[in-house]
Amino acid sequence: MRRTSGWIGWALCLCASLTVSAQDYPEDDQMILDLIREDGTQPETRAEPAAEYLRCNKAAWRMPGQYLVTLHQGAHDSHVQRTIRRLRAKAARRGYQLEILKTYSGALHGFLVKMSSDVLHLAVKLPHVHYIEEDSSIFAQSAPWNLQRLLQPHGGTSENGTYWPPNDGGKAEVYLMDGSVQASHREVEGRVLITDVNNIPEEDGVRVHRQVTPADEILALQQCLYLSLLPDSKTFSPSPLQASQCDSHGTHIAGVVSGSDSGVARGAGVNLVRVLNCQGKGTVSGALTGLEYIRATLLASPVDAAVVVLLPFIGGFSRSLNAACRDMVANGAVVIAAAGNYRDDACRYSPASEPEVITVGAVNSADQLMSQGAGGTNFGRCVDLFAPGDDIVSASSDCSTCFTSRSGTSQAAAHVAGLAAVILSSSQSASPVQVLQMMLHYSTANTINFLSLSDTHRLVTPNLVAAMPPANSTNAELLCRSVWSERSGVAGTDKAVSRCRLGEEMMSCGSYAPDGVHAGETITVNSGRMECVAYNGPGGKGVFAVARCCVIGGLRCQVHASPDPGQDAKCVDPQHHLTGCTSWSTPELLSGSRSHHGDQRRCLVKDGVTSHAVCCHAQSLECHLLENISSDKAQVEVSCPSGWTLTDCSAVSLGSTILGPAARGNSCHVRSATGADGAAGIAVCCRVRPPEQPATAPH
Repeated sequence: MRRTSGWIGWALCLCASLTVSAQDYPEDDQMILDLIREDGTQPETRAEPAAEYLRCNKAAWRMPGQYLVTLHQGAHDSHVQRTIRRLRAKAARRGYQLEILKTYSGALHGFLVKMSSDVLHLAVKLPHVHYIEEDSSIFAQSAPWNLQRLLQPHGGTSENGTYWPPNDGGKAEVYLMDGSVQASHREVEGRVLITDVNNIPEEDGVRVHRQVTPADEILALQQCLYLSLLPDSKTFSPSPLQASQCDSHGTHIAGVVSGSDSGVARGAGVNLVRVLNCQGKGTVSGALTGLEYIRATLLASPVDAAVVVLLPFIGGFSRSLNAACRDMVANGAVVIAAAGNYRDDACRYSPASEPEVITVGAVNSADQLMSQGAGGTNFGRCVDLFAPGDDIVSASSDCSTCFTSRSGTSQAAAHVAGLAAVILSSSQSASPVQVLQMMLHYSTANTINFLSLSDTHRLVTPNLVAAMPPANSTNAELLCRSVWSERSGVAGTDKAVSRCRLGEEMMSCGSYAPDGVHAGETITVNSGRMECVAYNGPGGKGVFAVARCCVIGGLRCQVHASPDPGQDAKCVDPQHHLTGCTSWSTPELLSGSRSHHGDQRRCLVKDGVTSHAVCCHAQSLECHLLENISSDKAQVEVSCPSGWTLTDCSAVSLGSTILGPAARGNSCHVRSATGADGAAGIAVCCRVRPPEQPATAPH
C-alpha cells in the first residue's frame, strides 16, 4: 500500500494529527502539588458563566480529543499561561493528562490542547475562557482528479470546483463482494453493513499485497501509540498491521463508492459480502456463495432501493461464475466487475467476460491506460468502458481518519458502481442495460491512446471514459451501442456471432473484415433473440460480427429476409421503420446491398445477394438515411446530428474493396483499400420525436 504525499492538500489535513510527534511538557512535581492544593482550597472568586463549547457542523470533519481554547478579548499572554496551568492542575487532580500543542497570541489569545472530552467540563469553567472549539479538518476546494474527471464533460462541478453530482445515490444499495471493511472509518461510518457471509479460504503464506517493511511497522506502531493517547477514540485492533492488511482493499473500495469526502455516491449504502481473505484471495465457489446470499436476500426481503453488485476481483474464465452473474442481472441487479490488472484481454477472465456484466477498465489522470509495472489494465471487447483507476485517494484502514492512494481496475469499477447508484437514484425504474446505455451515452469518447494495443484490440476496445450524466438526463432517448464479436477463424466456412444484452433490441447487424475478405452477414433468431452472424470469405483472415443494440421504452424489432436471392428485403408492417440491412453472398457480389433512399422501407440488393431488413417500432420513432460519397478518399465518415442516434452503418463500393464499415459512437466510418476508387458511407439515423415537435429529417 502506497501512501500519498498529498491530495490537493486535504489528505494531509485529515491525517495531520497522525504526524504530530508527542511532546513532553515536564512539570516540577512539587509545583503540580501546589497547584492542586491551590485548586482545592481556593475556589475561583469571580462568578463568570461557563464558556461556550462549539463543534463543527460536519460530523465527519471533527477531530475529537483536540480543542482550541480561546480567551476573552483583551487577554494577554500571561492569562494564557495561567489558564494552561490551572487546566493542567484540574485535569491532574482527576487523573487526566493533557498535551498543549500550540499557543496563540495574535488575532486570538488561547491555546490548542489534546485532552479527553471528560476534561471539557473543567475547561469551560476556567476564568478568562471565552469559548472552546473542537478542532476540525479544512479542505482545499477542488475535487480530486478522479471526481473532477467524472463531472467535467457535463459541467457537474459547483462554482467553487467541489464535487457536486446530480444526487448522492441514496436510493441505491451497493453489495460489495470483497475482503473486510473498517466500518468505523469516518468516510463510511454509518453507511456500511457487514453481512454474515464470510466464505473465504485459509491464508496460504503467499502474499498478494506488498510485503510489510520495517518502515511500515514503525509507522503502524506510531499510529497505534497516538491512538492510545486519545480516550475518545474508537476501539482498534491490537494488531494494526494485521487489521490493515485485512481491511485495506475493501475499506478503500467502499470509500470510493460512498465515502463522505472521496466517494462518488455519498449517500449510497454499502453491504459487505466477504469473499476475499486477508491476502485478497478467494475462490470461485466462495464468490458463488456470496452471489447466492445476495440473491436469496433480495428474494426474501425485496428492497425499495435499486441494487448494484460490485465485484472488484478477477479470476480465470469460469462458466459457473459467469452464469451466476447473468442470473443476478436477470433478477434486476446492476452487476459491475473489474476488468483485471494483467494487461491482457479481459475476455480471458471472469466475471469480466460475462456479457451481461458491466466490465470496467482503468485509466490515469491523462485518460490513458493505467499501467502498473509489467501489468496494467485489461482491455478488449469484453470491456464496456474505462474509469479513473490510477492514484485514487480513498479511506485507509490504518486508522479511522487515514487516507491512502491505490490503483487498479477495482478502483475503476468502484467509480462506476457509484455512478450506477447516482443514475438509479434519478431513475429507479431503469433496467441494468438502460443503466449501461446511459453510462456509454454520457461517457467521454476518443481520448484514450490505444497505440500500445494490437490492431485487433485497438479495433474492438471501446474508447470511452465514464462521466456523470447531467442532472436533467432521462431515459426517454433512443440509445444504441455496438457489440463486437470475437474474430472468426480463417477457414472459408468460419463465422462470428454477436448478441445484444437482455432488454436490448438489435436494430442492425454488420460485419467487419480487416482485410476486406468476407461473405457478409445474416440475422438468425435463437430462443426468441436475434443473433448477428458474420461469415469469413475464402482466403480471408477472419471477420467480426457487429450488432447495433438499442434501448427505448416500447421498442420492438422484427427481421424480414429476401424471399429469394436477388430480391429486396422489406418491412411489412407500415408502422415499422427500416433501421438496418444485412447482405450475404459471395465476396465479389457483396458490395451493392444498401437501404433504399426513397420509401426507406426496403433493402435493395444485387443479383445473387440475400438480405435481411431490420424493422423496428416504438412510439414516435422516426428514421432517415444520410450518406456521404467520396471518390478519392480511402476513408469516409457520416455522422448523425445531435438528437438523432445511429442505428446502422453500411457502405457501397465505388469499385474498391471495402475493408468494412464500423459504427463509432454516433458516426459511421467506412474504409476502402489504399489507392482505391473510394466508397459511399450510409448511415441510418433514428430518434424518438419529442412531444409536440413536428417530424423532421436530419441534416
